Amino acid sequence: MATIITKTLLSGSANGRQIKVGATTTPGTLLHTVTNTPGQMDEVWLWAMNSDTTNRKLTIELGGTTTPDDVIEVTIPPESGLVLVVPGLVLNGGVILRAFSVNSNVVLISGFVNRIAV
Repeated sequence: MATIITKTLLSGSANGRQIKVGATTTPGTLLHTVTNTPGQMDEVWLWAMNSDTTNRKLTIELGGTTTPDDVIEVTIPPESGLVLVVPGLVLNGGVILRAFSVNSNVVLISGFVNRIAV
Protein backbone atom coordinates (compact mmCIF):
# COMPACT_ATOMS: atom_id res chain seq x y z
CA MET A 1 0.00 0.00 0.00
CA ALA A 2 1.45 3.36 -1.04
CA THR A 3 1.59 6.44 1.15
CA ILE A 4 0.94 9.78 -0.57
CA ILE A 5 1.98 13.05 1.07
CA THR A 6 0.60 16.33 -0.26
CA LYS A 7 1.72 19.70 1.12
CA THR A 8 -1.27 22.01 1.57
CA LEU A 9 -2.02 25.50 2.88
CA LEU A 10 -3.66 26.09 6.22
CA SER A 11 -7.41 26.26 5.59
CA GLY A 12 -7.61 29.50 7.62
CA SER A 13 -5.01 31.21 5.44
CA ALA A 14 -5.67 33.35 2.38
CA ASN A 15 -3.33 32.07 -0.34
CA GLY A 16 -0.71 30.89 2.18
CA ARG A 17 -0.35 34.28 3.85
CA GLN A 18 0.09 34.73 7.60
CA ILE A 19 -3.01 34.50 9.76
CA LYS A 20 -3.43 37.48 12.10
CA VAL A 21 -4.60 36.30 15.53
CA GLY A 22 -7.46 38.67 16.26
CA ALA A 23 -9.13 36.67 19.04
CA THR A 24 -8.24 37.48 22.63
CA THR A 25 -10.23 34.65 24.23
CA THR A 26 -11.62 31.26 23.33
CA PRO A 27 -12.75 30.31 20.75
CA GLY A 28 -9.68 31.56 18.94
CA THR A 29 -9.04 32.66 15.39
CA LEU A 30 -9.43 29.79 12.90
CA LEU A 31 -6.09 28.41 11.73
CA HIS A 32 -6.95 25.07 10.12
CA THR A 33 -9.55 22.33 9.99
CA VAL A 34 -7.83 18.97 9.61
CA THR A 35 -9.03 16.26 7.28
CA ASN A 36 -12.00 14.12 8.21
CA THR A 37 -11.46 11.66 5.35
CA PRO A 38 -10.91 8.03 6.41
CA GLY A 39 -7.32 6.93 5.73
CA GLN A 40 -5.98 10.49 5.81
CA MET A 41 -4.10 12.48 8.47
CA ASP A 42 -2.76 16.03 8.62
CA GLU A 43 0.76 16.69 9.89
CA VAL A 44 0.48 20.31 11.06
CA TRP A 45 3.42 22.74 11.26
CA LEU A 46 2.86 26.23 12.74
CA TRP A 47 5.16 29.17 13.42
CA ALA A 48 4.26 32.38 15.27
CA MET A 49 5.62 35.90 14.90
CA ASN A 50 5.09 38.72 17.41
CA SER A 51 5.13 42.20 15.87
CA ASP A 52 4.76 43.90 19.27
CA THR A 53 7.58 45.23 21.49
CA THR A 54 6.81 42.99 24.47
CA ASN A 55 6.34 39.23 25.04
CA ARG A 56 2.91 37.91 24.07
CA LYS A 57 1.34 34.67 25.28
CA LEU A 58 -0.18 32.62 22.47
CA THR A 59 -2.68 29.83 23.08
CA ILE A 60 -3.23 27.21 20.36
CA GLU A 61 -6.47 25.22 20.70
CA LEU A 62 -6.30 21.68 19.29
CA GLY A 63 -9.94 20.74 18.76
CA GLY A 64 -11.18 21.94 22.11
CA THR A 65 -10.73 24.41 24.95
CA THR A 66 -9.96 22.19 27.95
CA THR A 67 -6.71 23.02 29.77
CA PRO A 68 -4.30 21.23 29.60
CA ASP A 69 -5.84 18.59 27.30
CA ASP A 70 -6.59 20.72 24.24
CA VAL A 71 -4.21 23.67 24.45
CA ILE A 72 -0.60 24.60 23.79
CA GLU A 73 0.59 27.81 25.45
CA VAL A 74 3.73 29.56 24.20
CA THR A 75 5.24 32.95 25.01
CA ILE A 76 6.34 34.60 21.78
CA PRO A 77 9.25 37.06 22.19
CA PRO A 78 8.93 40.52 20.62
CA GLU A 79 10.15 41.08 17.07
CA SER A 80 11.72 37.60 17.07
CA GLY A 81 10.88 36.33 13.61
CA LEU A 82 9.22 32.94 13.31
CA VAL A 83 8.98 30.72 16.41
CA LEU A 84 7.96 27.07 15.99
CA VAL A 85 4.77 26.46 18.03
CA VAL A 86 3.35 23.23 16.54
CA PRO A 87 6.10 20.81 15.42
CA GLY A 88 4.36 18.47 13.01
CA LEU A 89 1.56 17.08 15.17
CA VAL A 90 -0.46 14.43 13.34
CA LEU A 91 -4.23 14.92 13.61
CA ASN A 92 -7.40 13.71 11.91
CA GLY A 93 -11.15 13.54 12.50
CA GLY A 94 -11.93 17.12 11.48
CA VAL A 95 -10.15 18.66 14.49
CA ILE A 96 -10.27 22.46 14.36
CA LEU A 97 -7.13 24.41 15.28
CA ARG A 98 -7.61 27.92 16.64
CA ALA A 99 -5.42 30.51 18.37
CA PHE A 100 -5.82 33.49 20.66
CA SER A 101 -3.51 35.98 22.35
CA VAL A 102 -4.04 38.54 25.11
CA ASN A 103 -3.49 41.36 22.62
CA SER A 104 -5.34 41.38 19.33
CA ASN A 105 -3.60 41.59 15.94
CA VAL A 106 0.04 41.50 17.07
CA VAL A 107 0.72 37.74 16.77
CA LEU A 108 0.64 36.19 13.29
CA ILE A 109 0.69 32.49 12.39
CA SER A 110 2.37 30.90 9.38
CA GLY A 111 2.44 27.24 8.49
CA PHE A 112 1.52 24.35 6.29
CA VAL A 113 0.06 20.87 6.41
CA ASN A 114 1.41 17.62 5.04
CA ARG A 115 -1.73 15.64 4.19
CA ILE A 116 -0.89 11.95 4.48
CA ALA A 117 -3.03 9.35 2.70
CA VAL A 118 -2.42 5.65 3.19
